[in-house]
Parts: sequence; structure tokens; C-alpha cells
Amino acid sequence: MRAHLVPPPPTRDEPDATVEADPGPAPGPDPAPGPHPATGPDRPGPGQAGTAPGQAGPALGHDGPVPDGPDLGHHGDAEVGDGLVDLAVNVRRAPMPDWLADPITAALGELAAYPDPRPARAAVAARHGRPPEEVLLTAGAAEGFVLLARALTGARRPVVVHPQFTEPEAALRAAGHHVERVLLDPADGFRLDPARVPADADLVMVGNPTNPTSVLHPAADLAALARPGRVLVVDEAFADTTAAPGVAGEPESLAARRDLPGLVVVRSLTKTWGLAGLRIGYLLGEAPLLARLAAAQPLWAVSTPALAAATACASPAAVAAERAIAAELAADRDHLVTRLSALLGVRVAGRPASAFVLIHLPGAADVRLRLRERGWAVRRGDTFPGLGADWLRVAVRDRATTDAFAGMLAEILEA
Repeated sequence: MRAHLVPPPPTRDEPDATVEADPGPAPGPDPAPGPHPATGPDRPGPGQAGTAPGQAGPALGHDGPVPDGPDLGHHGDAEVGDGLVDLAVNVRRAPMPDWLADPITAALGELAAYPDPRPARAAVAARHGRPPEEVLLTAGAAEGFVLLARALTGARRPVVVHPQFTEPEAALRAAGHHVERVLLDPADGFRLDPARVPADADLVMVGNPTNPTSVLHPAADLAALARPGRVLVVDEAFADTTAAPGVAGEPESLAARRDLPGLVVVRSLTKTWGLAGLRIGYLLGEAPLLARLAAAQPLWAVSTPALAAATACASPAAVAAERAIAAELAADRDHLVTRLSALLGVRVAGRPASAFVLIHLPGAADVRLRLRERGWAVRRGDTFPGLGADWLRVAVRDRATTDAFAGMLAEILEA
């Protein structure tokens, strides 16, 4: 089926899978001359870069909703408050192991020197079987999206697959791109059909596993999106939370794939290891493309303690510990899905594979407020393109917390 273009519709609870053409910011002058990063010097990209929407928030240059659309700047941390049990933020909270805490603490004694990313980059490269030139360390995965948006201003037709993490689109908009959306169908479990992505899209962004749906797309479907002349960005910020029986590593990850043209894999170390406040992530991809992204990055963007964390988390011992945590998470997630599925009116979306679960519940907006009154914070769904007010995202926690939450939710639904 050929994807068709329509004006952005109002957010609704049950979107069909389609492509939204977004008017974006007003066109502006062409970017500076130079080869298009996705197509090479023989095919320059005029890529009109316009002024960003009129917001001016921190980091990404946005602080409110896109006109006539969801609030792309809203994130789970805004749901959390004093005295609330946090099921809104997908960061694991557990004591930091000594092999991670000790290097971070030791790095505090080195703050007089400028950060040296080379050892950390070499360690991350070794973990993924790549040369160091194919690794770019960033201040969290979010900075990676900013660098992509700012460096690839020549992109003619950027497409973001939704529902997914909103920062990729927000960064594109802030950099002046006209963004189109491919909306996946909840009736189909939010599964990716590569044929839905326009063939002439030269910049495609998709999550795997996808936040907020928790769906893990087959690696073959993602690989099918790669082609010469296109930059394919796969957000694997939650890849380390996935596990599958009989699979030694991360199922469906493309992090080690060096044969796919234009592939950029975005990774984060903040979820499993509870490092959201330290800001550490990285990009994997072709060396020439990463060099272009690095040119858009501020000097010394990643702090010395964050570099120490990156080195530690790339060690074989850390990877083994990560796999054990992912297996435990899978069991806790299954328990959460079982408890939620037993509640009247609650439907779990797709086949969850990460550290959170997306549910459809009529009247969810009111339920979320009632949960807050009773001490529970969950993530609203209406700020994700392709969802609406009847969706909630719930983080996976230990079984005792899940049981208490399910009991409270049952009381509210039965009242």
C-alpha cells in the first residue's frame, strides 16, 4: 500500500497508519554549500533550512507543543512529584555497582583537566566490534538527535516513525526541517511495515525498542529501510533492556551492523545504569558521517565522569551484568502485563519488550489524575504523535510495586 500525504489531523486515540505531511516552519535560505551528507558530492542537497518554531527552551530550542499538535517537549520527568511512586520515568533505580561507582568517583579528582574521550570511545567501539572512528560520544542520546538535525540540514524529506520518543522530531523542527510522520497502527500492534516509509525519504528516524509502545521491531525490517542516499537513524536507547530466550546479546539490535549504508544507531547508558543525571550516550555509524556530526558538537561536550562511566559500561563484566538485568526485567514485565491485562477495560498494546508498557484505557486522562491523587505517577500518552488521551505508559518495576499499583488501578476503575 502506498503511503499517502494528508494534513496533520487532530490527535486521536486510534490513528490509522499513514504519513502526515507537516507544514513545519517557514522556508528560509539554503544551507551553506557542500555535499549532501546522505547522497555524496555528486548529488547535492538544497535542503531549505527555515527558522525554527518560535519556541526557545533549553538545549533543543523548544519549550511547548508544535502548533496544532502534541506537546513534543513533554517528558516523563514532568509527571513525577514529591511523594509519588514513579512509574512515569523509564530509568532503573538500583544501587550503583562498585565497578561503575568507583571510576565515576575517581574521575572527580581529574576535573582540572579537559575531558579526553579517546579511551571511552575505544572501549565502546570494542564492545560493538567497530573501529573508534565509528563511535561518537554524546551528552546523552538526546544530544545525538540535536547533532543529526543540525548537521543534516540538506535533508529534503525527513520522516519520523511514530509513536516514538518525541525528541528526534523536536530536534528536527528546531533546526528548521519540515517533518513528515509515519503513524503506526495500534490495531496491528504498532508493528513497522517498511513499505509505509516513503521511498524518497532521505532521513528516516525510528525507535527500537520503541518508546512509548515497547515494541521491538525485527532487525530485518529495519535493515530494509537502509539504502544509498538515505540516513537511517535507529534509536536504540532501550536496546539494553531487551532479552530473548536463546539469544546471547540484544535481540534485533543493529549496533554491530557495518554493512548498511547511512545507518546511525543512537545508544544511551542512562536507562539500565541509572545515569540520567550524568548524561552519557553515543552514536554508531559510518566514520565520514559521524565526523560531520562531530563538527556540529561543542568542544568537550561529554564530561570526564561521564566518559569514565562509558568506559566502565562497555566492559565485558558490565555487558554480562546488563544481560542478567534484562532477563530479570523481562520476568517483571510479564508480571506487569498479566496484572494489567486482568483489569476490565485495560488493553496492553502490542508485545512489550522493554522497561515500560503502553496501555489503552478509555478515560485514561481522568484515571491518571486520580492515580496522582492516590500517590502514583504514570506517563500520559497524548503528547506522543499517533496516540491520544486514552493512552498511558507504565514503567516496569518490581513485583511488589506492580501488585500495589494494579490494586490501586483496580479500585479506581471499579469506583
